Amino acid sequence: MTYLANDQRYGTMKYNRTGRSGLKLPAISLGLWHNFGSIDPYENGRAIARRAFDLGITHFDLANNYGPTPGSAEENFGRLLAGDFKPYRDELVISTKAGYYMWEGPYGEWGSRKYLVSSLDQSLKRMGLDYVDIFYHHRPDPDTPLEETMMALDHIVRSGKALYVGISNYRAEQAAEAIRILKELGTPLLIHQPRYSMFDRWVEDALLDVLEENGVGSIAFSPLEQGLLTNKYLGGIPQDSRAAGASVFLNEGSITPERIAKVRKLNDLAQERGQSLAQMALAWVLRGGRVTSVLIGASKVSQIDDNVATVNNLDFSEAELKRIEEILRG
Repeated sequence: MTYLANDQRYGTMKYNRTGRSGLKLPAISLGLWHNFGSIDPYENGRAIARRAFDLGITHFDLANNYGPTPGSAEENFGRLLAGDFKPYRDELVISTKAGYYMWEGPYGEWGSRKYLVSSLDQSLKRMGLDYVDIFYHHRPDPDTPLEETMMALDHIVRSGKALYVGISNYRAEQAAEAIRILKELGTPLLIHQPRYSMFDRWVEDALLDVLEENGVGSIAFSPLEQGLLTNKYLGGIPQDSRAAGASVFLNEGSITPERIAKVRKLNDLAQERGQSLAQMALAWVLRGGRVTSVLIGASKVSQIDDNVATVNNLDFSEAELKRIEEILRG
């Protein structure tokens, strides 16, 4: 059955300008890090992506190694593009990345020009695209000169394989230097993708200031701390959760009694605001307009509906913000 997008899809989503660029991103974007790989049911991922677009999520974020298996998220998204989203390509912002390990040998990871250009060529083939909207360097490379990496990003834009470029996981000083180099090359840095949540606030030390001063946007990944900032763990660790599995980012050791106590207090505040804890956590990252968009993951369609409803209440009173700070410090 032919997919027809909801004709009211732009009615409720909020769109934010990305830094000083002309590109707007939805406040809520969908990341395909988990649940879209070869080990996952394709029809479930398809239903999630379609529902996201029907609710105004125009930005889909991938990387070369997303799966598992590596590359399979891009392959599945390519199927989705060919089967459902092809008529809507110009309404979509599609991003991918390279930087982590992808193939054997000395050219299969990090930040050399050889790796970045080859990886994007492979990503475009997997997705059946001529170009992506945003191409990211996924992590800083301690050995490759930053000039080489940024020149590769500049080359990729000039070759027509990406409209914009971004960086991810760069610290403030590294980001400032990347911004400077790209500006001199004539391909301004569009966006930075850092990890940011109520429990992981390193970006507040200096990075957000650097981005704001230079007109660079930001999109936060793991804003729900891999599910910890939801109601999932209020009653213990579910057997089907990431914490019960082999996740390197969230495990049973991350879910301490002290953290759960804070989560319960935050959940109480969210209920007072008429929100789920996840909605409040996403709204908190977006507070004040310093973050352009938040990346959510989803394993079922209902999570898309819940997360998108965040845009109905993005404002916090000073008393609420103070209470959140007290909870997090406690």
